[in-house]
Amino acid sequence: QVQLVESGGGLVQAGDSLRLSCAVSGRNFSRYAMGWFRQAPGKEREFVAAINWNGANSGHGDSVKGRFTISRNDAKSTVYLQMNSLKPEDTAVYYCAAELRMGWRIAFTQGEYDYWGQGTQVTVSS
Repeated sequence: QVQLVESGGGLVQAGDSLRLSCAVSGRNFSRYAMGWFRQAPGKEREFVAAINWNGANSGHGDSVKGRFTISRNDAKSTVYLQMNSLKPEDTAVYYCAAELRMGWRIAFTQGEYDYWGQGTQVTVSS
């Protein structure tokens, strides 16, 4: 069984930085493509970033491009989301997700992911 546990959320001011972590337990982390999504109150869950199984390919949503960066450390079975220049509109619950997929392709939609974490709250004050 694969379990994902997010951490690193909190309350920050606009312009600050945060780094979210997602620790993955279970076997074969290196075979999983990983993603981050977020959901603000009253809104649908939104794609934030994704990275393929070996880290060679990644992608970021338009609203975070240039500010957020996804990365992975297979030795630690952890995926990260570095968030810089945070804005109040980044306030949301952030979820990480795992998809058992090897290859170049990354997944942008929720339905493609096999496992999800419980989420971590990020609040950005103005």
